[in-house]
Amino acid sequence: MKLSWGTGIWAFYGLFVLMILAMVGMSIVQKIDLVTDNYYEEEVKFQGKIDKINRAKQLTTPLSWEVTDAGIRIHYPTELKGISGKINLYCPADNRKDMSMPIQVGTDGTQFIPSQKIHTGRYQLQIDWQANGIGYWNEGTLNI
Repeated sequence: MKLSWGTGIWAFYGLFVLMILAMVGMSIVQKIDLVTDNYYEEEVKFQGKIDKINRAKQLTTPLSWEVTDAGIRIHYPTELKGISGKINLYCPADNRKDMSMPIQVGTDGTQFIPSQKIHTGRYQLQIDWQANGIGYWNEGTLNI
């Protein structure tokens, strides 16, 4: 059986159209998550976040954290009192794993988050905290 140029061109064109339709179908079902649902409002507040980051870097004893098999232990600066705020665990791969919790500093100046509360994965740890009426921001990447 011999194929003509016209048949070959139509076959190529047909395969190309099927490929484009398959790509459109795959892109429609692709799950896309934004960092936050209020993206534009957060962008307006970004300069305040930069100021908080700079204040956190200037502390003599910086906020730190460690990840163990048991969970995450956050160490707050001992020289600051009245620490409050919010901890966010943002999972870039799946927003259903995102967590938010208030800061609850123990008597030893630390906070422990057990690993049973956290799904395994890669997280962006975001700590928005205040001490003595001054705001601070710390963030980092965790693998649980």
